[in-house]
Amino acid sequence: MQNDTLHTRAPWWLAPLCAVIVLFLVAPTLVVIPMSFSDSRFLAFPPKAWSARWYLEYFHSLEWREATWVSLRAAFGTTLLATPLGLAAAYAAARATARQGRWLRLIFLLPMALPVILCGVGVFLLYARLGLNNTLLGLVLAHTCLALPLVFITVSAALASHDFNQEMAARSLGAHPLRAFCGVTLPQIRFSVLAAAILAFITSLDEVVVALFIAGGSGATLTKRMFNSLRDEVDPTIAAISTLLIVVSVALPLAARALQQRR
Repeated sequence: MQNDTLHTRAPWWLAPLCAVIVLFLVAPTLVVIPMSFSDSRFLAFPPKAWSARWYLEYFHSLEWREATWVSLRAAFGTTLLATPLGLAAAYAAARATARQGRWLRLIFLLPMALPVILCGVGVFLLYARLGLNNTLLGLVLAHTCLALPLVFITVSAALASHDFNQEMAARSLGAHPLRAFCGVTLPQIRFSVLAAAILAFITSLDEVVVALFIAGGSGATLTKRMFNSLRDEVDPTIAAISTLLIVVSVALPLAARALQQRR
């Protein structure tokens, strides 16, 4: 028994190594936060003087507010479309045969294997024929394709440990398959579905590559306007917007986790 414990114990250097890697990945993001409170006209770290002028500049700018509204509508639309589609696909893969399940996983995970820029080029050429460029619908459909793999993986992980015999018992008592799923299975995986919805929302909100191809003018997303602003000039407003996006990206999963712990 003692030998088994020694073999399964993690090496002492693994935790410090993981901490260094996480710090290396997160540090550049954390630098943006103090830069957003700089009073300088240019990005500077550390700030020589502290001010919230760039947050006020963001909230008072009509262009930034319009881009934010476009991104929020696209993110909500993507969440409402990708979550049920990914849930249905994950459920079908869990209930299918082994061979069918492998094919379904291959199909729904394929967007993760392709470079995003190739997806952007392909979507642009397709939308040019369909007339969906510079439309909210086109943006939602494109973002849904990118968010589906994350929803599929998250829900599949929950369904892998779910006992489907409970649902079959409800169906044997006369419940409709959809009612049995909504009454038995869905309540038990609801937090995974919520996490998948949050991932879909964040994926759409942070996406920029596809938006560069298919969104423009008054339909440009927040991330595209940030990219264009960085290309034309170094505007410290971008640091303020980046900080707000970081807060949203961190706050949503933490809120979902707190809700799960509370219930």
